[in-house]
Amino acid sequence: MSDSAVTVRLRSVVLDCPDPVGLASFYADLLAGRAEVADPSWCEVHVDGLPVKLAFQRVTDYQRPEWPDDIPQQLHLDLTVSDLAAASRRAVSLGARVLSGPVEEPGDAFIVHVDPAGHPFCLCMDRI
Repeated sequence: MSDSAVTVRLRSVVLDCPDPVGLASFYADLLAGRAEVADPSWCEVHVDGLPVKLAFQRVTDYQRPEWPDDIPQQLHLDLTVSDLAAASRRAVSLGARVLSGPVEEPGDAFIVHVDPAGHPFCLCMDRI
């Protein structure tokens, strides 16, 4: 098979964390997905309609991001929501913390949060 014929698809987004079970449960609740937590060192969240899964792997010496001031964010998720304020309240009730916002930009509004392990994620208003 030639190199140009090779197919590459995104399989998962993997987040390092100290507690894969807890973080998978957080995202499963937030995204109305299903958490697979049989292996406490590697957990996954599957969401109907999403072609990729979120995965969470235990890292013993994990250092939580302290973005924007210290340890870089490493990656972040943008999640589209239909009600920005309600989605933010729900995320906080599940264990997230608001980092900044709401931020209004032309055609966009978002609130930056961090999940229980410190990974930033943005809730973005669906303005389509």
